[in-house]
Amino acid sequence: MNNNESTALGIIAGTLVGAAVGVLFAPDKGSKTRQMIADEAVTAKTKLEAELAAAKDVIAKTTVDLKDRVLTNTSAKKQTLEEQVDAIVSDVTHKADDVIGTLEKKLTELKAKNKKLQKTS
Repeated sequence: MNNNESTALGIIAGTLVGAAVGVLFAPDKGSKTRQMIADEAVTAKTKLEAELAAAKDVIAKTTVDLKDRVLTNTSAKKQTLEEQVDAIVSDVTHKADDVIGTLEKKLTELKAKNKKLQKTS
């Protein structure tokens, strides 16, 4: 007999001995054992369904919380952006007034120089 045949024979013999020992030392009848297994399966299924429902509720609540946070942050950033734009526009308006004032002074000076030049010519 080669090694593979010995292994196969050992597995078969072990299975037969295990089945015989199981039948001899089983605490209850097969029908009762099958019913216990079925009952445990139903209990496990019910428990799993409850845990899945709880997890679903947690995920839904977390999703709503995250959505609210995003909306709050977006609104705050939008408000901040609008405030920044308003500040820039205000600053640019003041600077534009300064530039216009400076240009008006230069224009007045140029007109005065032009008048002097026209009188001397």
